[in-house]
Amino acid sequence: MISLTSPVRTGAHGWPAGVKLAALCVATVVLFARADLAFQLTAAATTLAVTLVGGWTFARAALSALWRLWPFVVLVVLWHGLTGAALDGAVIALRLLTAFLLANLVTMTTTLSQMIAVVMRVAAPLTRLGVNTRALALGMALVVRFTPVLTDKGTALTDAWRARSHRRPGWRIVIPFAVLAIDDAEHMAEALRARGGTTP
Repeated sequence: MISLTSPVRTGAHGWPAGVKLAALCVATVVLFARADLAFQLTAAATTLAVTLVGGWTFARAALSALWRLWPFVVLVVLWHGLTGAALDGAVIALRLLTAFLLANLVTMTTTLSQMIAVVMRVAAPLTRLGVNTRALALGMALVVRFTPVLTDKGTALTDAWRARSHRRPGWRIVIPFAVLAIDDAEHMAEALRARGGTTP
């Protein structure tokens, strides 16, 4: 669902990772605490303006990721429209888009090593309870790293199907996609074992 670190440098690249992640948490809580359309429109416009500050190349990469959300946005808007709660649907759709764009901005301006360092620092007290914080941080990094990879592979499978058939791919690519995901997971597990695993 989320982009990797952008090669296009912005001012936000130099901000501490902990500050950006904390700001993301606070912003997300505020977004879900407010249910008025005017606030959600303002939040979306502000987030878009912040994205454009990084330049057109940076903004285009950030905004292109929003395309992955269109099925969810359409579903939310249609459902609430059919149930007579179109205003609520608009609020939820804007909230979803804004939260996603904010999270994407954080990952685009923060390296995985910086995010892992923050997670390790915040979770340090849990080591006294026997929690393997290294595995926790690694799990988060893998989710951020492989979500766009799997998305790209799903897109490639869909394109390959469409090139060979006039029918919609639908559920037919689920099994090959699952096989690809399992294969990637096995390769990653082997690589981790070769490097000592997640043992602190």
